[in-house]
Amino acid sequence: MTGHYVDSSPELVKRMVNEGHIVGNHSYHHPDFTKLSKQKMKEELDRLESAVAKISDQKKMQYVRPPKGTFTEQSIKWANELGYIHMFWSLAFVDWNTNSQKGWRSAYQQVINQVHPGAVILLHTVSEDNAEALEYMIDDMRKQGYTFKSLDDLVMKDMLPRPFYQL
Repeated sequence: MTGHYVDSSPELVKRMVNEGHIVGNHSYHHPDFTKLSKQKMKEELDRLESAVAKISDQKKMQYVRPPKGTFTEQSIKWANELGYIHMFWSLAFVDWNTNSQKGWRSAYQQVINQVHPGAVILLHTVSEDNAEALEYMIDDMRKQGYTFKSLDDLVMKDMLPRPFYQL
């Protein structure tokens, strides 16, 4: 979640929290963490966490996904010191550009072609293609024997290798 999402769709954020979804920190303004000081990074993370806490019952955030997927050993260390666990994806495609949507079948095929055991799938909410394809993706992946878990399940059961999310 970014600050823009909290500002533009507060009711949806409340709904996510109320339905038990994990709302993770993707920073307030979406800056490149590798170009920030520790203090600026902390401000970005704290501001988003506070914004979500103001409009929902979720008061803390545990997971962070670095904007643009950029990171350094230092930025991971700082986030860990601030109490965050980094989460990365293993399956993604360019779906955030709303001017180049190619239809739900294209989004579906992108995911199905790349899915693999243990996949962490990154889908951006701005994509109408993703929204339309999601039902088909889930149904077909289940037919292939895949199951879906929350990050909490994976981390708590130590199913994710430590270097994946923490130094």
